[in-house]
Amino acid sequence: MGKLAANQAQKQAKQQAKQQAKQDWDDFRFVLRVAEKGSLAAGARALGVNHTTALRRVHAFERRLGVRLFERLAKGYVLTAPGEELMRTAQQMDEMATSMERRISGRDLRLTGTVRVTTTDSLVASIVPGHLAAFRAKHPDVHLELTTSNAMLSLSKRDADVAIRPSGRPPENLVGRRIAEIAFALYAAPAYLAAHRTRDLARHLWIAPDDSLAQTAVAEWTARELPHATVVVRTDSFVAMRTAATAGLGVAALPCYLGDLEPRLERLRGPVPNLTSELWILTHEDLRSTARIRAFSEFMGAALARDRALIQGRGRTPARLNSDET
Repeated sequence: MGKLAANQAQKQAKQQAKQQAKQDWDDFRFVLRVAEKGSLAAGARALGVNHTTALRRVHAFERRLGVRLFERLAKGYVLTAPGEELMRTAQQMDEMATSMERRISGRDLRLTGTVRVTTTDSLVASIVPGHLAAFRAKHPDVHLELTTSNAMLSLSKRDADVAIRPSGRPPENLVGRRIAEIAFALYAAPAYLAAHRTRDLARHLWIAPDDSLAQTAVAEWTARELPHATVVVRTDSFVAMRTAATAGLGVAALPCYLGDLEPRLERLRGPVPNLTSELWILTHEDLRSTARIRAFSEFMGAALARDRALIQGRGRTPARLNSDET
């Protein structure tokens, strides 16, 4: 009985140690996300929990360690010196865990499971959804999670598995396929063009990207070619720019795959010279052999390649404008 009791106690101790290790790692994740996001609410959203849960977990971890990890300031949660030291350890653990997850996922040869896709609002508002539906019809056991964001989510941290987006220079740690060069053109509503009959671009009213899209080809072209033009609307979305142009607010430079599909807009000219980007499908190199991710990337690559004429702006006749202002 003594030996049996000792074995049971040993098993119980091991189980408790495993549970404690899991608890510690979960708490590390909470601290890491709050520190990365700079606020408790943003950290909670990143982890998919509510504000109260995140607050409780951070406080419990601080009590267990006997140190204060964050200073609660008006501008957000700021790490203390012990918190910064813990943060470095948490980041190393997180990198090791995500690296292992990628390598293990890369060996998955089943056409089942979930593929997390990130793309831009302009692609979701135009050519991507139809191809997603076709992929699901062919592979019904593969489920899709779609994140629409103009920011490049981290594929290294598994925020997404596959990225479909414009990029001039994809990150070196990603692999993928260049689909096509993206052409851009100028678009406006017929009513606006009837009221503004001029070929002088500087005399038009403009709808432009805001600072969040400062690195895009359109923002750089606008700053370079129209430094003194009148901008009536700035926005963080090409879809919003298209909507504003449709309402007659002014002229917008849009990717042709977005502008040419809107019948309420007219294209002023052909594709704008020196205003281009590239459309890529990207994934992390550790995941490219995963069956569902490889199947998705190959399917979407072939489907988008069939849209090259639209993406490259070879499919719509520009509107004819008077040569001068009336």
